[in-house]
Amino acid sequence: MAAHASVQSDVHLQVGSIEEVGKLVQRLYSPGTPREIGLVQDTLQKLQRSQDGWQIADALLQSPNDKVRFFGALTFTIKINQDWASVDAASAILLLQRLLSWLVRLVAKGDAVAYDVLDHYPTTNEMIAGMSRSQLLTTIWLITTLVEEVGKVDSNSVQTHKYHERVAPNLEDTVVLLSRSLDLRVTGDEELALESVGSFQSWVMYAHRAWMDNSMSLEPLRVLTPQLVQVLTTDGMIEATAECFADILCHFPAYFTQDDFASLAAILSGSFTQERVAALKALSSVPEDMALARLLFAYGDATVQDLTKDIGESTSKQILQFLLDLMGVEGIVVAEDEICSQALEFWMTYTEFLIDSLFAAGEGKPPWMDTARQYVVNALEAAWLKIRMPPVEVTATWDSEIRAGFKAFRADVEDLLQSSYTLLGIGIFQQFANSAFESLKHHAWGELEATLFCLNALSDSIGDEESADEVLITLFGSSLFTDMTSATAIPLKTRQTAVSLLEHYTDFFERHTELLPAALNFLFDSLKITALTTLTARAIHSLCSSCRKSLVPELGAFLQQYEILLSWTIVEGSTKEKVMGAIAAIIQAMPSEESKIAPLDRLLRFVESDIRSCIDFMTAGQVEDSQMQGFGALRCLAAMGKALQTPDDVAIDLEDEVPHKTAWEHELGFQLQSRLIRCFKVVTDSFKWSGEIIEAGSHVLRTGYTETSPGPFVFPPQVTEEFVARSDLRTARLSTILDTAGAMLSRHASDASTRIDSSALVFLAHVLELIGLLEVNPTNEPEVASSCVDLADKLMPRYLNIFLDPQVQRSMRNLFIFALRCLTAAEILPKRSAADFWTSFVQIRGQADHIQRMVDGVMIEYGPLLSQALMRNIGGQAARSELDVVAEPLKKMVFKQPGSKAWLDEALFSDTFPSQSVGPEEKRIWLQKVMKLRGAKGTNQVIRDFWIACRGTSLSYAS
Repeated sequence: MAAHASVQSDVHLQVGSIEEVGKLVQRLYSPGTPREIGLVQDTLQKLQRSQDGWQIADALLQSPNDKVRFFGALTFTIKINQDWASVDAASAILLLQRLLSWLVRLVAKGDAVAYDVLDHYPTTNEMIAGMSRSQLLTTIWLITTLVEEVGKVDSNSVQTHKYHERVAPNLEDTVVLLSRSLDLRVTGDEELALESVGSFQSWVMYAHRAWMDNSMSLEPLRVLTPQLVQVLTTDGMIEATAECFADILCHFPAYFTQDDFASLAAILSGSFTQERVAALKALSSVPEDMALARLLFAYGDATVQDLTKDIGESTSKQILQFLLDLMGVEGIVVAEDEICSQALEFWMTYTEFLIDSLFAAGEGKPPWMDTARQYVVNALEAAWLKIRMPPVEVTATWDSEIRAGFKAFRADVEDLLQSSYTLLGIGIFQQFANSAFESLKHHAWGELEATLFCLNALSDSIGDEESADEVLITLFGSSLFTDMTSATAIPLKTRQTAVSLLEHYTDFFERHTELLPAALNFLFDSLKITALTTLTARAIHSLCSSCRKSLVPELGAFLQQYEILLSWTIVEGSTKEKVMGAIAAIIQAMPSEESKIAPLDRLLRFVESDIRSCIDFMTAGQVEDSQMQGFGALRCLAAMGKALQTPDDVAIDLEDEVPHKTAWEHELGFQLQSRLIRCFKVVTDSFKWSGEIIEAGSHVLRTGYTETSPGPFVFPPQVTEEFVARSDLRTARLSTILDTAGAMLSRHASDASTRIDSSALVFLAHVLELIGLLEVNPTNEPEVASSCVDLADKLMPRYLNIFLDPQVQRSMRNLFIFALRCLTAAEILPKRSAADFWTSFVQIRGQADHIQRMVDGVMIEYGPLLSQALMRNIGGQAARSELDVVAEPLKKMVFKQPGSKAWLDEALFSDTFPSQSVGPEEKRIWLQKVMKLRGAKGTNQVIRDFWIACRGTSLSYAS
């Protein structure tokens, strides 16, 4: 091997050649044109990567020029990274010896010493005491790199465990070396001390894993801790030492002894820390202060239990006060203040500990709890100051990172508020409500926004507590919304948070509907603001849906407000959708079906206006605008339909045989429904190619499926039939259309519901047509194939008679073959659908004689093929995650079909069985187990074990 030869022999290139390489290296670092430097660089890179690279590296290290020597070391690195795979074990040892020899020569002007003659040299302590600064520095670099690299390899691996075994014996020598280097700090050698701190950190992090594996003692390393604590307060050493301790506290707090914690506490509670906290608060800090703050947070997290329980002691009080002070750093959080976010994390940890302690105490209460709670209150007050939105001219300068950071900080404050409610109860809610009154009194809109944000955060925590309701009655009964409606200089964010407040407290308004008018006036006024329309419309929808009965008298005003809204500006589709849904919810609460017709007529006219615009745009060739109008119109219809559904909490009179039937059959009701259907058809017929339109149209239809009595959106079945029948393989979202038909069938699946045989026949005929277009091959369109089989499955068992209809009977064979092919498809969707289909089919019993004969005949013909398809999956072709899917039809078949044993036996020994890893005896044993279980739960495990054996990943199945 070339590398072996170059390492083990003292091969020399011609002096002139090495001199030329050296000159090229020096030219690389000398002034020159970009073209000249580029040519030199290319030439040197080729030399580095050549077969002579090892020799070139070795030769360059002999140069008196430091740049040339550096290039030699760099060449060794490149060769190792590039050619290491081709270096054998013997060459690797020789290479290591060569590199160590060069390291010693470069540092000590000597040569490497053989391991077996070390006994004739001075002890490690004596040698370290006599080492020069450069020798100490180089040795620290070496031991740091070695322990970091060993830490990257698996200690449980047989091949690499030997490296870990060599670490512990070197620990004591490492401690002597680092201790000596730290001692030299008094002579002003800051670099050496800093390198020692970094090396100490690397050794402690390695010791963490070794300590967990019980392969290394921590005691030798712990000797160094007092020395590092001493240098923590030394100028030039603060940042590195603080970062080191913070890292250990975060990842390996068990390293520190009680004495170590006490020593750190003395520093972190003293004047040294006080000065730096003051600098941080005033935004006049340096990196050392930031590092100390991180140490303070890490110490707080690691000792939160002791800090809290010893809260009466001066040291704990002072550390907690410093942690609280860091919540009040000057400047805008994230943009100017980098500390507050980290401080907030500590107070989250602190609060969670208090909550755990409170629950653990049961009926009692720890004696320190009241004092500890006050710190949470203080932290929340500090957080309230930090979440206030800066002026618009400031936020306009923020980049996306600052915006995201500020938003995340507010979300974290929200989490702290929600956690703190468990500790502080209604008192903290009352405190923020009082703050809102004060801010409102002085029109301090920024402070008000921050307070409303906090009240929003607590909305889920307070529930329906009576004391909370009293506070909210006072707040919402105040001039809050009147002032915000009449004032002109309210920041957008304040209004936005107020709108959100109403959405958060919808449940309260259900209990106190007398406060709705002012709130809704404010919301409709906010709809004028483009930036708030979506949020405001959502809040209006939420309030109207929840308080619909109370708002019935105001229905006319709502319709008028919506008409005014449309005259103000161009309203976005999502806003129309929410507001129309809100108005429809009020219409639903009207006392009779007849009374709903007139307001629905008025509401529908708005949709019809949008559809006329849709047609006008289409006529003008503006297809995109036309589609947008049509999509918005369908979304509005769906919102109306959903809002008109009978609420879950409304009792249904089961004895009322004809509930409100006549209203929608008589002329006015019938005409209104016909207009709804016409709107639906105009748009869906015009945009068959638009997935969004098809999706929206499906939502319109589905709103009527859930209803148990006639209504405007309970369309005749023919509407869905036509929607399905008009589709083909080119139609967008074809699967959505088929799933919509399935939803309609599910609604009419029970014996108590109305039969829709004609619709079932249309759906089955369409499925058979699509299967034909797919050439009975599910792989052509897996998603469509899945939906076809799903729809066929929905026909069982109520509409099995349709399978015998002359219109479809000739093509039924294609359905069963298609369902079998889906079962062996590579894609999970058709496989899952086919498994469901066959699971339903094989267990059909108790049907009328002519239907049952058809079912039995199908099983006689396709039972063997179904068994083959199942065994191909179980025999190894299925993925592990698919086994439970294919297990279901097998279990039902074994339980319900008398011929299943013969079918499965034939499938196991047929040419279609995919595995050669199991023999005849194993197959027979497996079949016996399956038949004995008769579809019981244990079948799944038996299938899984057999699948593993068929895959060849187990020694034997027959056990």
